[in-house]
Amino acid sequence: MRKRNSIFEGIDWSVLLLYYLLVIIGFFSVLAAVYNPDTFSLSNLSLNYNKQMIFIIASTVIGLLILSLEGRLIEPLSFPIYLLTLGLLVAVLFLGVKISGARSWFQFGAFSLQPGEFAKLSASMMVAAILAGANRKNFNKKLFLAIVVIAIPALLILPQPDLGSAIVFSSFLFVFYREGLPLFYVLIFIALGVFFILALVIDPDILSVVLGGMGVFVAILLRRMRRVWLTIAAVTALLVLFIQSVDYAFYNLLEDRHRNRINIMLGKAHDPKGIGYNTHQSMIAIGSGGVWGKGFLQGTQTKYDFVPEQQTDFIFCTIGEEWGFVGSFLFISLYLLFIYRIFVLAERQKLAYARIFAYSVGSIIFFHFTVNIAMTIGLFPVIGIPLPFISSGGSSMLAFSMMIFILLRLDTYRQEIL
Repeated sequence: MRKRNSIFEGIDWSVLLLYYLLVIIGFFSVLAAVYNPDTFSLSNLSLNYNKQMIFIIASTVIGLLILSLEGRLIEPLSFPIYLLTLGLLVAVLFLGVKISGARSWFQFGAFSLQPGEFAKLSASMMVAAILAGANRKNFNKKLFLAIVVIAIPALLILPQPDLGSAIVFSSFLFVFYREGLPLFYVLIFIALGVFFILALVIDPDILSVVLGGMGVFVAILLRRMRRVWLTIAAVTALLVLFIQSVDYAFYNLLEDRHRNRINIMLGKAHDPKGIGYNTHQSMIAIGSGGVWGKGFLQGTQTKYDFVPEQQTDFIFCTIGEEWGFVGSFLFISLYLLFIYRIFVLAERQKLAYARIFAYSVGSIIFFHFTVNIAMTIGLFPVIGIPLPFISSGGSSMLAFSMMIFILLRLDTYRQEIL
């Protein structure tokens, strides 16, 4: 095994550069979202933008430590880090403080720590460790174990309650598909999502009858293939059962705020001054930016606090208002290029662990990116998912930065393996 002469030897500078570009954009976006000329100060650590800078510096220090690690030590750390995270998720349910209705944080003076953000990192490491040892004979067993690994933290996060963070774990579906999960199961998962939405828009009984009729029609078309009849009947019955259970899940498992936001998104309710206020104001802010935007610190919607929590979940509307369509397009393009480079790194890995971890990181970041921006423009219900590296939040910054630096270290490790 060849030793490196420097911790930066073999590093992918494109990913590191894109990471810091996003981090810098995030800092100035947070500053713009909370800026007040009367209280502006670079020494007051209670201000969001100063906290953001502290966590950027902390992320850099942690990143340098990660880059100095022996690459072969990362995989064995997966299980201890995963267990530590589970312990923190259990502890926060009893010892955590409530912020915005969720008991998801440990409070340390002016700073807080959210274990749910680090659960995404530890789950990525653990899934990579499990699936790295998969082969044709034991793939189903390893896959089941990996599903359990992501289900445990998701179930621990739900009671906080934090539906958004729990849903993020569904992004591992793409990782499973890349590692060998048949497309059939991916399509079933997508179909369940579609039928869930349809059952909220169309009467479940009518939808069940239509689905049953479609099943009979397909069976008639395939009358010469009687062996598939049982499969068609089973799939149709399961889908009908799922459709009939949607109402119960919707009204008993979701909170009022989530139900209301879904109803607004589906056009079943209209409440621009109530539960839909944030999204409504966010869309106004983005639209008011026009083509070129109003300029840095010149956003009137931002300046007068029309959008609550703008520095966190709705940070993208700050970019839209101040930098307009052109700035938003360039930002989205930059972000997509960053995600693309992560997947490029994933495909060139020699070790299965590194490849799977890279795909996990890319999938989680892409999920956050897509859902967060969809929330700000009214295409997805507001479920509290931050925009990585852009939204204000120390736990998110640290956790996602650790993902990137671990990925960069694993990528350099491929050159040390002869």
